[in-house]
Amino acid sequence: MKRLQLVSLLLGALMLIGGGQAAVAATSDDDACRPVHARGVGQDLGGGNTTATITRGGILNGTTNAHFDITGGTPPALSFEGTIVFTTKKGTLTASIAGTFNVATGAFAATGAVTGGTGRFAEATGNLSLAGVEDLTTGSFTETVTGRLCLPEDDDD
Repeated sequence: MKRLQLVSLLLGALMLIGGGQAAVAATSDDDACRPVHARGVGQDLGGGNTTATITRGGILNGTTNAHFDITGGTPPALSFEGTIVFTTKKGTLTASIAGTFNVATGAFAATGAVTGGTGRFAEATGNLSLAGVEDLTTGSFTETVTGRLCLPEDDDD
């Protein structure tokens, strides 16, 4: 049971940090889209919850909190889905992600759409991918977050 909780958390973190890139077109000429390339170092807290520190991500630098639920799969590959919230100096950014977690190796990968935000991210759109590896003994993980983030034009960015 404890290993399943760890796997849930790892999957959530993996979704958060991405392995592939997803592109989203700007919804209007007033939006500025930018690629996302960030790194994360985090901890599986158990119960499907994770936290991480995001660096090298420009506007996304800050922290994340995520919750993931196992939705299926056959060990060692389990599927999961959940929500990740990035907290930055400019506001919060929320994404719904889904992916896979390997309970034998700790590898995870997830993708999903930006679903909301506050502050600078209030009208954000885009897709994020998370990919990484969790240490199945300690629950610590590293990840890469990639994708495309579109924000309404603003001169202070």
